[in-house]
Amino acid sequence: MTYSALRGRTAVVTGAASGMGEATARLLAAHGARVALLARREDRLAGIAETIGAEGGRALPVGVDVTDPAAVASAVERVHAAYGDVDLVVNGAGVMLPNPVADGRDDEWTRMIDTNLTGALRVIRAFLPDLVAAAGAGRTADLVNISSIGAHLTFPHYAVYSATKAALTHLSATLRAELGPRDVRVTNIEPGLTDTELGSHIDNAELSGQLDGMAAEIGPLTPDDIADLIAYTTSRPARVNLRQVIALPTRQA
Repeated sequence: MTYSALRGRTAVVTGAASGMGEATARLLAAHGARVALLARREDRLAGIAETIGAEGGRALPVGVDVTDPAAVASAVERVHAAYGDVDLVVNGAGVMLPNPVADGRDDEWTRMIDTNLTGALRVIRAFLPDLVAAAGAGRTADLVNISSIGAHLTFPHYAVYSATKAALTHLSATLRAELGPRDVRVTNIEPGLTDTELGSHIDNAELSGQLDGMAAEIGPLTPDDIADLIAYTTSRPARVNLRQVIALPTRQA
């Protein structure tokens, strides 16, 4: 599908070093958007930006940890210096570290909350003036948050991860009430089982094995599936806000 409405837009994608973030950045760039790639692994971003450039797109690699307020502020300056204001923001940075709550893994709780929720808030706050200005000037303005089906379904030992995603889903709904009257669209994407690097971060062998078993039985979505949904959503006419998209593998649905 051709998403011609993306041509000329300026996008920021966090979590762009792999998975859904990378796939989204590549697809937006392929359809004519200038894309700022934000993630911690700057060396990985440089390679992705080079590939996008070789394919005729424009991409700016920006190394940033969204849990660091100073790093986010610096990233905003770099994006503005290179591309000016942005009109499309995709919050794709996230971590999934399941373990029983009884284990008391404060380190994992902190990392998930700081990345999945507080990090997303920092990025939203940083680029919100751009989105409001774009909408005020009559241009399409989009904020897309990548949440998870875990915001609704219960999975044993995923309590804290699911709580962060439920918070992001509700944050999206509340922001929609605030920003919709200002013509800024807010979309919340909730993928089900998806083949990304998230599972590789799990240090609990039993839970890691369970996830692998689910993938083998169900057949996960691909990052490209989610990227396609985001490109479709953000290329609709400005009067159309696809507010909530739940995407599941057919066998999980």
